[in-house]
Amino acid sequence: MASNMDREMILADFQACTGIENIDEAITLLEQNNWDLVAAINGVIPQENGILQSEYSSETLHGPAYGPTSHASSSSSTPSSSSAFRHVVPSRQIVEKQPRMLDFRVEYRDRNVDVVLEDSSTVGEIKRILETELQIPASKMLLKGWKTGDVDDSTVLKTLHLPKNNSLYVLTPDLPPPSSSSLPGALQESLNQNFMLIVTHREVQREYNLNFSGSSTIQEVKRNVYDLTSIPVRHQLWEGWPTSATDDSMTLAASGISYPCHRLTVGRRSSPTQTREQSEEQCTDVHMVSDSDGDDFEDATEFGVDDGEMFGMASSALRKSPMMPENAENEGDALLQFTAEFSSRYGDCHPVYFIGSLEAAFQEAFYGKARDRKLLAVYLHHDESVLTNVFCSQMLCAESVVSYLSQNFITWAWDMTKEANKARFLTMCTRHFGSVVAQTIRTQKTDQFPLFLIIMGKRSSNEVLNVIQGNTTVDELMMRLMAAMEIFSAQQQEDIKDEDEREARENVKREQDEAYRISLEADRAKREAQEREIAEQFRLEQIRKEQEEEREAIRLSLEQSLPPEPKEESTESVSKLRIRTPSGEFFERRFLASSKLQVVFDFVASKGYPWEEFKLLGTFPRRDVTQLDPNKSLLELKLYPQETLFLEAKE
Repeated sequence: MASNMDREMILADFQACTGIENIDEAITLLEQNNWDLVAAINGVIPQENGILQSEYSSETLHGPAYGPTSHASSSSSTPSSSSAFRHVVPSRQIVEKQPRMLDFRVEYRDRNVDVVLEDSSTVGEIKRILETELQIPASKMLLKGWKTGDVDDSTVLKTLHLPKNNSLYVLTPDLPPPSSSSLPGALQESLNQNFMLIVTHREVQREYNLNFSGSSTIQEVKRNVYDLTSIPVRHQLWEGWPTSATDDSMTLAASGISYPCHRLTVGRRSSPTQTREQSEEQCTDVHMVSDSDGDDFEDATEFGVDDGEMFGMASSALRKSPMMPENAENEGDALLQFTAEFSSRYGDCHPVYFIGSLEAAFQEAFYGKARDRKLLAVYLHHDESVLTNVFCSQMLCAESVVSYLSQNFITWAWDMTKEANKARFLTMCTRHFGSVVAQTIRTQKTDQFPLFLIIMGKRSSNEVLNVIQGNTTVDELMMRLMAAMEIFSAQQQEDIKDEDEREARENVKREQDEAYRISLEADRAKREAQEREIAEQFRLEQIRKEQEEEREAIRLSLEQSLPPEPKEESTESVSKLRIRTPSGEFFERRFLASSKLQVVFDFVASKGYPWEEFKLLGTFPRRDVTQLDPNKSLLELKLYPQETLFLEAKE
């Protein structure tokens, strides 16, 4: 009994070969034949020449085994396993008249050779054809890739029960390896290139411009087209793939498509009501009917497979969480949810979105120093646009775009899916950019989203340099970003020059102001010093005057307190003193011999020489009279009858 996974694969292959789209009908037919794929197909499409043999093994269901891969020419591809049922199901009339033909793709080093033979031919005949094509002796060839062992040159192909399409490879161990060529480098270069696929949806006559790297596989292209057209991979009918593109796991670089642009057409396979001849005719071109894998049919939930597990990147119809809450009060909180949801859908390699209001993004981008300013990139997301998934995953999350945006832009985002959020952004847009830009965004159709607005701050206004729509490529997106950066750089250099000149003028003015301030400080300090000096002089003068007045008062007081000078003819003993001043002047006075020395001191002080400041010296013998007892009489001190004294200032 087949397992669930085998049943899924058997069901997919059965539907691909018979054209029966009704799941219940297909399962019923398979259950009637106990899930024997060959018997079920022969029951629906009887074969008279036994193309589908009963010995069709489970190994065949999973695809033929292949040998080592090798680099191919520009039109070649890297072999890999494919669906077992890419064979031709010819019409009954052709089967009756013609033998069964087998197709072989044979790989040898950097070449692929296609060989078509009747199933009555032998392995040796294949080698003889390859000998002509490859210029290699048949005796030197080892033809590998058969599903069964014991194959020699005489083996008849019919006995191997081969499917219509087969892949083999040639080994030549006895021949020296060829000299190295530049082909591997060319293939590596192709893997790094970006291909533009112009895919026309046949039923609706609509074109999609899709950008893929050379390392992307055909299967990835078909799954992205499913997101755009809602045509499941197994129901896609293709035109335009090169004949070398025989396997969905093949890379675009190795598939042989045209660079840099290649046109393809896709449509939905006809329903089971089509004629048997139409169904059989469609199955004859392996490049037009996509392979069916176990995880590619939409009704897999009947076998316990969830839609989210079937498709690596779900379409917008399957997404549950909105990118941004409706009527969010705080723009920063809305941007936090946007960033988290964007990361969950498209991975962590994406632009760093500014968290905050649009006004705050303006401040960050435009209002710093000229050298620190950046362009503002506003990403407008729309979940209902068919271009959103491809634009986000293939372009906005490309490493080159992410790196360039982080270095040169402040990136701000908004979700336009909800009408309330769209109206809110249009209000902000009118306020900051004007009604013309707002009207331009308002008239954009849903399928023209997402939009990428490149904005530059210019002194008193904000200028929208570019509006990039979602139908672009990585190269075109980078070119338009760099073109905007060139315009911004030129403006930035002017702003830097103006800012430097303004700063130079301000520096000169600051220096002048500082010099003037220092000069004022010096003048004020000088003036204050002069004022202090004048005040000090005035204070000293006042003190001097007070001292003089005090001395004068003391002098007058002493002068008035002196006893009257005795007359020369007095009968009392009189001592005549002659006193010399420091200036050389002399003054004389008579004193009673009985008068105390203090009276002499008072007399000298009354003349302006207080004894606290001057000392009175005698000549013979030399002595300091001021050191004598002032209460003794002149007679006792031997200052009688006459004496010459002189005044000397004390130190």
